[in-house]
Amino acid sequence: MSTKYAKEITTQAAKAKKDDQHISAIAGALFGFILVITALGAILMDGRVADGWIGAYVTVLTLVGIYVLLALKVASQWEKVIILRLGKFLKLAGPGAFWIIPIIDSVPTWIDHRVMVTPFSAEKTLTKDTVPVDVDAVLFWVVWDAEKAALEVEDYRVAIAWAAQTALREVIGQMDLASILIGRSKMDADLQKIIDERTTPWGITVQSVEIRDVIIPQDLEDAMSRQAQAERERQARVILGESEKQIADSFAEASKAYANNPTALHLRAMNMLFEGLKEKGALVIVPSSAVDTMNLGGLSGMISMAQQNLPKE
Repeated sequence: MSTKYAKEITTQAAKAKKDDQHISAIAGALFGFILVITALGAILMDGRVADGWIGAYVTVLTLVGIYVLLALKVASQWEKVIILRLGKFLKLAGPGAFWIIPIIDSVPTWIDHRVMVTPFSAEKTLTKDTVPVDVDAVLFWVVWDAEKAALEVEDYRVAIAWAAQTALREVIGQMDLASILIGRSKMDADLQKIIDERTTPWGITVQSVEIRDVIIPQDLEDAMSRQAQAERERQARVILGESEKQIADSFAEASKAYANNPTALHLRAMNMLFEGLKEKGALVIVPSSAVDTMNLGGLSGMISMAQQNLPKE
């Protein structure tokens, strides 16, 4: 795996951990409200109540405000929360508001139950026929068991990214280049099956895998382009040969009509000469064998005399 890809995974994991530091806006507002009440009460009691009682009042309300700030949590509609009590799994909470006991309880992980998208790639990976390729893909997955995702794997986002990348390399190594280029749907299905088998124990299911791009070396791409062009030229020549064969078969079939009918053959010859000589200045080359067998000599002379006797414009 490239350094760039590893850095991307690390960045995504750090961002996810940062997002897990949930502080409820409601708890913050209540904490602020309690502090305001505490300050106003202390001001009103100043000079009327003993300082000891004022100190106790401020201390109690401040502790209540801190408790509300730390104990009240709110999970979004798509979130589940892992609650640990003294390091042991206690329960899942959310969505909505819930309370914890500060210091005793902890909330290490907030699990997102929406469909997640993870891009991954395999660079310079050899195919079955030893061709290095770069493949980019996208993984769509969802957490279906928040407890397993939090307790069975250290960081499920990083784990699924690495599992997808290693599965992609494995599938590429089992296929030749032609199968990768024309069989992306099969490759997608194989990847989904392999990754899903690895992530199911973590409470994660893979919905789909899509190959975005397959990049091959430029020299090989040029060679494949030339091969495709040569194949098109070969097909064109084959089609031309088939056409010539069909034309020859048509002529052979037509010749059977003239085999035992010299008159029809002479009429056809006369029509051919007429079509060739009806334009002024036309030149018609007739084989000598045709002149002898079809008596075209006398016919040609008659046509020539007819053309000389035509009135001049």
